[in-house]
Amino acid sequence: MTLDPAVVLDSWPLFVAGTVVTLQVSAIAFVGGILLASAIVALSFSGGWIRVAIQVYLGVLRGVPFIVLLFLVHFGMPFAGIRMPAYFNGTLALTLYASAYYSEVLRATVLGLPRGQWESARAIGMSRSAATRHIIAPQMLRPALPPTVNSTITMIKESSVMSAITVGELTYQGLVVQGNTFAPFEVFIAVAGLYWLIAFVLSRVAVAVERAVATGQGASARRNAIGERYLALDARAG
Repeated sequence: MTLDPAVVLDSWPLFVAGTVVTLQVSAIAFVGGILLASAIVALSFSGGWIRVAIQVYLGVLRGVPFIVLLFLVHFGMPFAGIRMPAYFNGTLALTLYASAYYSEVLRATVLGLPRGQWESARAIGMSRSAATRHIIAPQMLRPALPPTVNSTITMIKESSVMSAITVGELTYQGLVVQGNTFAPFEVFIAVAGLYWLIAFVLSRVAVAVERAVATGQGASARRNAIGERYLALDARAG
């Protein structure tokens, strides 16, 4: 079997366009997923029906294949009288899907911090939100980074399912090129290579960020007046 690289080279604008859309929807889903996950984690520490609702939400999203969630959003919104483009529906479904996994990462990171952090912060008069902002959040970046990157890479690969509702991302463009050229091996080797390249670049960036955080860990908290006060008192208590 002989592979023809001209198939890929002649169709490079479609591959580039698909890669751009994949990066766009993944970036939107990442930001939206992290914000939604932060709210979910905050609510998960509440009691009563709110905590139960959060557990049901997470259980459903983590237990349902993404393609099923995608179809539920894409076909369910028109059924409810809301008609939006496939791009919007796909990005919304991907954001919801990502939020379920990001929330587990954030929750595990919060629970992994020493339990005395909250009590010490409250002892010097901090509110819960101030303690989160000045004490807890600066300590979360390094331990949360590796699982967040893994979840993001998985989310980027899952975005390929959006081709099923004709969102013009990388896999969809590969299907278009394959339909025009009847050269599936060349096309999908190129598609696989582009997904690998995205994941590789993201993982390298994450390693660089993790090293930078490790080098300057705690510096931002110490420059913050409130955080510095807390650290000083905590050191005396220890």
